Amino acid sequence: MYFITFSRKIGTKGTEIAKIVAKELQYDFYDTEDIEKKAEEMGFLDDIREVNDTAPPLLKRFFSLRPEICLNRLNAVIYELARLGSAVILGRGGNMLFRSFPYALHVRVIASQEKRVRNLVERGYKREAAVMVMEKSDHERESFIKFAFHRDWDNPELYDIVLNIDKFTVNIAADMLLCAARADEVRGRSDDVMNSLDMMELAVKVGAALAEAGFPSSYVSAFVNAPGKVRLTGVVQVPRDKSAAERTALKVKGVESVENKIKIASR
Repeated sequence: MYFITFSRKIGTKGTEIAKIVAKELQYDFYDTEDIEKKAEEMGFLDDIREVNDTAPPLLKRFFSLRPEICLNRLNAVIYELARLGSAVILGRGGNMLFRSFPYALHVRVIASQEKRVRNLVERGYKREAAVMVMEKSDHERESFIKFAFHRDWDNPELYDIVLNIDKFTVNIAADMLLCAARADEVRGRSDDVMNSLDMMELAVKVGAALAEAGFPSSYVSAFVNAPGKVRLTGVVQVPRDKSAAERTALKVKGVESVENKIKIASR
């Protein structure tokens, strides 16, 4: 199993390139429609629509735990899709979700503003409308990555390949990526992949359970370094909260043991 994540700016034809790569490799392709379909199966559709490639309003982020809960559910849906087999995953911060995953290739597709405008005009936009759409899309996607992962969307260090398509056709760009994707160095055995996915998904589920119990990630964090084994870190105000966080984690399906390293705040 193997995964390719695509981050792209509107007007770069990144989605078209991603679909070609998926088709040639015979991988599943997941975009908004597929993610929402899976979310509906899991009972999370309303939740993920609140954060699906869009950051919640600032006040809601400050005064409610719901954005974090919804984000954890979105991430759980993506991990659940990944369990189905090799895939190309479009957007949703896939490069960050799979950043510690050894068997994934993270691609960023960019282009100059003029090239992006021309591509959008070819799709039927007026030039002025194309510029407005670009600015709105860039702002929303950048805001989502900052909200979800506290990272700069444009940071090239977050990607294995940053591809500027100004001088390339869609097919040439796809061929370049296919060459990289077929390299033996970035492929893994199925059992290794499933173990890694299990641990990443379990960390997300525990994080969601903690947030729902009133322990947001800014106070308590969950790490899974071995199958079924959770490590909790962070700071709480009183001993009973430390115990409550541990009990919450132990109730999550798949958790076998909890190492509770949560500290009690000094008074």
